[in-house]
Amino acid sequence: MVLFSRVEVDNLSTASDPDHRTLPSEASSPPVEFRYLTEFQSHDPEFDYLKSIEIEERINKVKWLPCWQGTGSLSLLTTNDKTIKLWKVYEKSVVSVSEFNLQTANSTVNCGTARLPQSPLGKMDKIFPEHDRQPGVSILRVPQVIARETVLSSKCRRSYCAAHAYHINSISLCSDQETFLSADDLRINLWHLDRKDTSFNIVDLKPEAMEDLAEVITCAEFHPEASHTFAYGSSKGTVRLADLRESALCDHHTKMFGDADKGDIGQQTFFTEIVRSINDLKFIGYNSRHIVTRDYMVLKLWDIRMESAPYATYPVQDSLTPHLNELYDMDAIFDKFDVSASADGSSFVTGSYSNFFKVIPNQSYSLQGGEEVLLESSRDPNRRRLAPLTGNKITSRFVGFGRNVSTKFQRGVSSKIEDGGQNVLATDFTSKIKHLSWHPTTNLIATASANALYLFNGPAAMNTSA
Repeated sequence: MVLFSRVEVDNLSTASDPDHRTLPSEASSPPVEFRYLTEFQSHDPEFDYLKSIEIEERINKVKWLPCWQGTGSLSLLTTNDKTIKLWKVYEKSVVSVSEFNLQTANSTVNCGTARLPQSPLGKMDKIFPEHDRQPGVSILRVPQVIARETVLSSKCRRSYCAAHAYHINSISLCSDQETFLSADDLRINLWHLDRKDTSFNIVDLKPEAMEDLAEVITCAEFHPEASHTFAYGSSKGTVRLADLRESALCDHHTKMFGDADKGDIGQQTFFTEIVRSINDLKFIGYNSRHIVTRDYMVLKLWDIRMESAPYATYPVQDSLTPHLNELYDMDAIFDKFDVSASADGSSFVTGSYSNFFKVIPNQSYSLQGGEEVLLESSRDPNRRRLAPLTGNKITSRFVGFGRNVSTKFQRGVSSKIEDGGQNVLATDFTSKIKHLSWHPTTNLIATASANALYLFNGPAAMNTSA
């Protein structure tokens, strides 16, 4: 885990960057700078001797928690395929013992040199006989513990393990700030933060015979306000809404969005179920009355009051539909892309190939709609593109850095490229934006590309129609 801290800067100096061009969005966007804070090892590779399988240390999901019991420390949940851990990151004072009285062979720190004051009773020689005194010691001092510096330290407070037989794909914190859920392919478990040895199974899709297995769970998310409501997506392209007040085991959903028996890309094919599988979902909007989902091809907006059809559908990379055979041969069709939304739910962001990602306006907020913005996560935003694109002129500044250049900031702008109305995204399948996140309160988008992290901020990041 690598943590960065946000630093507010009054005026970002551009003296060291002569190629920097002032953008229209910079006039209204406050300067933002993220600096390296700390890092720690969250998971280590393990081996399951009962099943003879290796458990990778790769982290699948990360979730922030509120400050731990008001102490001001940072708390977060991390998970790999099998184990969830609760981490506390806090400031720790490094202390040392000084003002030693005696001089030894290994230490000569602060050895006393002053003469011992004469006792008012004249009995000092009797208290400290001459033959009992150490050479060079003339005053008695009590060693003191002195704080030298303050450093950040990490501590694993809980380890939640041995509850999932399959790989964990989601974790989500409940609005009560005391419980969270974890989901694997067939089960969803409910945990209490203080109980690492007990979990409650709330969804179980495992059939009596595995030959009857029809779908698996791909993602799960708690409602951000209602602690009793959660949603989970499946490999058949459906989203189920469940209520913990109805029953302890939520195998029978309250609502289901999407029809598992109907295809979304025309006639049913071998690839229909693969591309319809839900990659990610988020609750958004006022009182979180909408759900946005992402599958391989499109982004869908659902109104929880209408189950029959999505409120809106946004194509992301539908131009790949004629090339599903090639995508299947190179396993690219199984890639999972995240989706995130702005704080007010007015825009969505999701990734694609060739290090591109889209910022899409929410049609439920404006009848006139808005223009999609195509952005690229790259160290050199002015480089020649690998394929022609259709996009709008980008008016947002971005800051990109990797682990070795965590304090080096690069700025640039991508130009408008016209291609006769054709939108071709997939040109480099090895470069993809699978993980991204929109800041919950500010105008900031974080994207991950290979081993680099890129931050975008500006009006275009918050409202594409502005």
